[in-house]
Amino acid sequence: MSSENLQTKWGQFIPLVIVFFFWGFVAASNDILIPVFKTAFNLSQGESQLVSLAFYIAYTVGSLIYMGISVLIKEDLVNKIGYKNGLSLGLLISALGTLLFYPAANTGSFPLMLSGLFIVALGFSLQQTVANPLAIALGPISTGSQRLTLAGGINNLGTTIGPLIVSFAIFGSSAGSSTLSIESVKIPYLILGLAFLLVAVLLKFSSLPDKPALIEEEIAAEGSHAKKSALQYPQLLMGMIAIFLYVGVEVSTASNLPAYMESKLGFLTHEVAPYISLYWASLMIGRWTGAIEAFTEKASLQQILRFVAPYLAFGVFLAVNAIAKHDLTPFYIYGLIILVLIAADIASKGNPARMLLIFSALGIVAIGIGMTTTGMVSVYAFTSVGLFCSTLWPCIFTLAVSGLGKNTSQGSSFLIMMIMGGGVISWLQGFVSEFIGIQASYIVGVLCFAYLAFYAWSVSSILRKQGISFDKKLSGGH
Repeated sequence: MSSENLQTKWGQFIPLVIVFFFWGFVAASNDILIPVFKTAFNLSQGESQLVSLAFYIAYTVGSLIYMGISVLIKEDLVNKIGYKNGLSLGLLISALGTLLFYPAANTGSFPLMLSGLFIVALGFSLQQTVANPLAIALGPISTGSQRLTLAGGINNLGTTIGPLIVSFAIFGSSAGSSTLSIESVKIPYLILGLAFLLVAVLLKFSSLPDKPALIEEEIAAEGSHAKKSALQYPQLLMGMIAIFLYVGVEVSTASNLPAYMESKLGFLTHEVAPYISLYWASLMIGRWTGAIEAFTEKASLQQILRFVAPYLAFGVFLAVNAIAKHDLTPFYIYGLIILVLIAADIASKGNPARMLLIFSALGIVAIGIGMTTTGMVSVYAFTSVGLFCSTLWPCIFTLAVSGLGKNTSQGSSFLIMMIMGGGVISWLQGFVSEFIGIQASYIVGVLCFAYLAFYAWSVSSILRKQGISFDKKLSGGH
């Protein structure tokens, strides 16, 4: 790729990663809103969790609305309005959601607050439907998963700094005050809404394509063999299950970790927070590592960045926790575990199917060690699951939408719908723990990873039969 073409691709990719940052920023900031709303509205613990429910259920509702509109207009919605317009529309919907925070704060209405979050996430649903396949399409398919991994790394940067910024914006210098007014929430979210509007305008005038060339090429290659529905592609159907289980094991591993550390290791609630932070930072570490091929085609520089990127991300985690005045001593040993991630990344050779297989196998090993050991060894094992979950979303997404052609955006919508697995699998593990104990309940995660390994093994042959390969020597594989 010429330097001029590379600059053009980066010019298109930069506004896209800003959108990925928003998703992480808002999703992680919900963890700040939950205790704020619980206190301000006198909610029970269960009622406060409606914040998460309203936010994540909107992804499924948004996908259903998308499909319903496509059926009514007898054409895929994104194919009709274009990818860039679809992304801008999603940002405008999210901006409308933030506007509800103003009357909700003034009237002290919890339902109106939830409605605002729901609408913000509805916009995110459309944005994700468009942005994920678009990130893959902005270049050769052989490096599509690396671009999506890079975007995911920016998403995790949002999850890392979002809670800090929102917490400061809401609490300021009065952290810990019991007289916090709910009106302190409205300004941060109105500013966020303005940011949504600004990026929507920038996207409208950016060089981002409305019809990505890679997808147009797939459509042309389909000819009369084009299928009527994305659901007719086995890679997508199996990929939907894979996304459901991947999000499930990613979320449930973290959400059940506090219960394990408190009940089995005697940690106090506030002592668990840095380890949960390490888990989510592990996703950032893994994604920054897996994205290095999106930065440069020079093999020598890639080898250097493969070691620099993960430890740079680890440094971000350490810096954030230093700011929070947490003791960093227990975390230095984690630097050795990161070497396993680097070795796995090298072994995958950038092939998404191979990476999915290797990382899923390591996920099984990590959970197995966590289930069969005690003390800090088990804690580090469970937190390292974040490292091995880190690149699975882009791998699965790339494999699932490859070869879909005109059905790409429809297939993307089906995949986004399966994000609900995060709630279902977390609940399932919690339910199982009541019968076999919290540590043994991680067998649920082992089963999730087992299916992901099976998908990685089987989807390769499915795509080869369709003439699709991720071997870089084939420069795209069609």
